[in-house]
Order: sequence, then C-alpha cells, then structure tokens
Amino acid sequence: MDFAAIHQRLSAQFAERITAFQAEAAQPWAVVAPDAIADVAAFCKSDPELALDNLMCLSAVDYPKEAPPRLELVYHLWSYTHSHSFVLKVHLARESPSVRTVENVWGVANWHEREAFDMFGITFAGHSDLRRILLPDDWVGFPLRKDWVDPDFYNGMHVKPTAQMAERSMAGEKMGVGPFDFTPPNNHVEE
Repeated sequence: MDFAAIHQRLSAQFAERITAFQAEAAQPWAVVAPDAIADVAAFCKSDPELALDNLMCLSAVDYPKEAPPRLELVYHLWSYTHSHSFVLKVHLARESPSVRTVENVWGVANWHEREAFDMFGITFAGHSDLRRILLPDDWVGFPLRKDWVDPDFYNGMHVKPTAQMAERSMAGEKMGVGPFDFTPPNNHVEE
C-alpha cells in the first residue's frame, strides 16, 4: 500500500480528524487531531490493510517560533505484514500539552511517552506509569524544549561549566570528565 492509499484509508475512517497530509516528504506523514490519536493508532494496528503493528519511534519536537507555538509528537509506524511504513503527527499547544496514551496499542510506547514527558513536559492521559525516565524525580523543567536554560546548580552542585572551565577545555586541557579519562586500557585486547 503506498502512502497516498494509507492516507485515503485514514481519511475515509476519520474524516476531519486527519487534518493534513504531506506526500512529498522523505517519510510521508499525516497530522491527526490530538483527541483522535488513540483511536487512529488502534485502527492503524488492527486494520488488515494497514497492519501497522510496530511503533518504531515516538518523538517530540518543539516549534516555539511557529504561529501559534507548538509541540509536535511524531509516531513512526511499520507493518511487518505489508512491509510499509507511515508517520503520524500530533500538534499540541506548548502550554500544558496533553494527549491520550497509545501504550495500550503498542506496549513500547510506555518508555517513548515517558521520555517525551521527561524531556518536553507532554502528559499522556491513561499512561500506566507516567514519571521521569532519564532525569531525577526532583528535576525542574524540560531540557529538550528550545527555551530551556541549563541551571547553574542542581542540589547544591555545579551542573553548568564555569567560564574558567570552558576556557581551559577550549585550550585543549583534559578536564577529566570523559568515560575514557579514568578507564584503564584493555590490556587483554591485542591491538
């Protein structure tokens, strides 16, 4: 099934809930209304003609300069049965972004949605365990938003390089923060 046929099938089932389609992109995509994503996802997986049974990736993108500013969820789907793919997108307001979970459709969405929550602040209604997955529970803010500013301190520790550290590093001094600066050589491996 080609991308246009996938779009037509989705449009026939969900009409105005499919709000846009881009066929000319490297990975063609359709925009889904936020309140319809869980239903569209379930249809994409269960419809025999689509059989998009694998959520390869769920990611988010911040567009603060768009009019209106928005966050975008991107769902990359694959069908093992038909060997075709498709991308769904959902546009959300940057203030209090929320959408229904697709965890009950694709189990792997559990961790993907937790990452989008952790890094962008998007909440997923109905998620079974929506909590931070990468950052500490007491972290404040969402580091992958474009307006993010690194804090100077976290729990009393410097987390932002000082100007002096930056100058020394730029001058080529090893600062002792890389994984190989303290790891002993693999003497058991012949070069």
